[in-house]
Amino acid sequence: MGKTSEQPLLSCRNVTKKFGSLVAVGDLSFDLAAGEVLGIGGPNGAGKTTLFEMISGQTTVTSGQILLDGRDVTRDSAVRRCHAGMARVFQLNTGFDSLSVRDNIRVAAYYGRRNRIMPGLGFSAEVETAVDDALERVGLVGRGRQSAATLTVIDRKLLMIAGALAMQPKLLLLDEPVGGLTHREIDQVAKVVAEVAASGVTVVLIEHVMRFLVQLSTRVMILHHGRKLYEGSATGLAHDPGVVEVYLGKEAGRDVAAMAAGKAEGMVRHAF
Repeated sequence: MGKTSEQPLLSCRNVTKKFGSLVAVGDLSFDLAAGEVLGIGGPNGAGKTTLFEMISGQTTVTSGQILLDGRDVTRDSAVRRCHAGMARVFQLNTGFDSLSVRDNIRVAAYYGRRNRIMPGLGFSAEVETAVDDALERVGLVGRGRQSAATLTVIDRKLLMIAGALAMQPKLLLLDEPVGGLTHREIDQVAKVVAEVAASGVTVVLIEHVMRFLVQLSTRVMILHHGRKLYEGSATGLAHDPGVVEVYLGKEAGRDVAAMAAGKAEGMVRHAF
C-alpha cells in the first residue's frame, strides 16, 4: 500500500509492556501526525518512560505494534529506528565528558544517520555542516571546543538536543528536557523546541513542568497506571475531572487552565 498524506508519522497500536504481573503500559493506542507536538504527562509510575523505551527500541513490547512513517518497527533495534529517522534525548544528562562539545555532536551526526561498518579516518563536510547547524539551533555557537565535562546543567541539556538534531530526525523524543532548570532556563529550552517543531520535526515530549508542556503541545496525553486517562487539547486538560483528581489537583488545574487560555489568546493575536 502506498504512502498517503493522511498516514501518521508514528502509530502505537494496542501497545502493552508487562514486567511479570505488572502492566507498565496497557493496550495503549494513538497516532501522531507529521508536524505535531505531543506532550505526555502523568504521575510518577504512570508508564511514560516505559512508553518511550518501547517507541525508541530500548525495550521490547510484550504485545502490540509500532509503526514509523508507515513501516512496522516493532522488532527493530534502537539503532535501526535511529537510522530510520527517530532520535531520543534522555532524562538524565548524557554525553562523552572526555570529548569537546563539537566532538560529541560529531559522533551523533556521524553514527546516527546510517550504518558505519568501516568508520573513516575523518569527518565529511556533510557531518561538519550538520554539527554547525545543530550548534546554531541550540545556541551553543562558539562553544564547540569546550569540554563537555565543564558544561552547566542547561548547556548539557542543550548539547543532548544538539546531538539529536544532528541526526536530522523526522521524530524527536524528549524525556523531561527541563527537569531541574530555572524558569529562565525552561523558557530557553522551550524556545529551542518550538523552533525545532516549526522547522517540521515532529516532537513527543514527556514533562512534569506543566507550563512547558502546555506552551509547546498541540495535543496532550495523560497516562495513569499505564493507560490513557486523557487525550486532547491543552485547554481541555484542566477541565477533565479525572485529570484534576489523579494528576493536577484543583489549584494546579486552575493554573493550567489559565496557561492554556493564555496560549490560545496568544495564538489568536499572532494569527491577526
